[in-house]
Amino acid sequence: MFLQEKEIGGAQVVSRLDAAVGLYCHVPFCASTCDFCAFYQEKPKRQDLDRYLEAMAKEFARLPTDRVVDTVFWGGGTPGLLSAKDLERLGQSMLSRLGKLPDEWTIEMAPSTVKADKLKVLRDLGVTRISMGVQSFDEQLLESLGRLHRPNQIYKAWDLVQAAGFPETNLDLMFAIPNQTIEQWEVAIREAARLGPTHLSTYCLTFEEDTALYVKLSEGKLVIDEEKERLYYERGWELLAELGYAQYEISNFCKPGSECQHNVHTWEMREWLGCGPSAASQFGGRRYQRPANLDAWCAGMVGDEPVEEQVVELDNRILFTDALIFGLRMNRGVDLVDLVERFSAEGFLAEMEPLFRRLIAEGLLLRKGSLLKLTHEGQLVCDAIGSELLSV
Repeated sequence: MFLQEKEIGGAQVVSRLDAAVGLYCHVPFCASTCDFCAFYQEKPKRQDLDRYLEAMAKEFARLPTDRVVDTVFWGGGTPGLLSAKDLERLGQSMLSRLGKLPDEWTIEMAPSTVKADKLKVLRDLGVTRISMGVQSFDEQLLESLGRLHRPNQIYKAWDLVQAAGFPETNLDLMFAIPNQTIEQWEVAIREAARLGPTHLSTYCLTFEEDTALYVKLSEGKLVIDEEKERLYYERGWELLAELGYAQYEISNFCKPGSECQHNVHTWEMREWLGCGPSAASQFGGRRYQRPANLDAWCAGMVGDEPVEEQVVELDNRILFTDALIFGLRMNRGVDLVDLVERFSAEGFLAEMEPLFRRLIAEGLLLRKGSLLKLTHEGQLVCDAIGSELLSV
């Protein structure tokens, strides 16, 4: 093992020079903006697509050659909106720099963008997982979210994905949608499980600023019902377990051995690199983000002066705290001995101990030896617990 120590803000940040890194690629193009979406996106125009592909090749060329990339995730936007030819160009551009296929390669696709020729290209490139944003099987609920697809397109897309033979598949579902009933939520889960993906992700609808749903919330046209959200959470967890999907993170469930390793590595505060407009990186003791603007990002790449925004110089306190917060979201919890060793965190751990004792007394945390994990009640208020840990 090769270690590198870097002093930042008086603290030693240690990184493994032989450790593999993750790679996230942001494809910003979307045909329309869903009412709940706050991710950076652009309408697809041929000139912009060509500029994007050219700039991505330049960003891939900047990736370090001394680190292996073991997981890749293409998100958006809608990566599936690219044509088969453009997907192949982007994939070959990335692979020519990586030198080897990653162990795991996930691509997000909207049902309305799934086509047989695109799937063939992706399978031939070496993609291992297709993640499809279904959200709901109910036409009225899909309309209320501003989704372009309809239930019949979900089934057509799913048949194509299955025929293409990807070893891993994921479906995204959403709950606490305005006017959704708990019965509709159960139907969505059962229908998704009937299709048989290896992985399921379930997300509570959130009201992000600068979205259409947030405007409706601020105008009083929608209200947040936290007690109802709790019912959705609990019923979802219970039903998914009955249907054979094990929860391994608050929002993620899978068949044995089908966890999304890219996300797990991120939650563990390993290193990753982000390519594309608005993509974030955590690498070399720093966090930063590319500009959420196609023109600014392209100009930086073409001019060989890539723009970095929201730069944070990382120290072990930040990494320890974030690894603790995100690690607790996983069902396995965190090993405090491991975290202390990774981040030289004896002092930080001592500062956390009074809060740990209180949360244990309140029935929100469970501690056994060096293992710390959330109880069932703790999982239901994990965001509040994370905020408390940040405040220490």
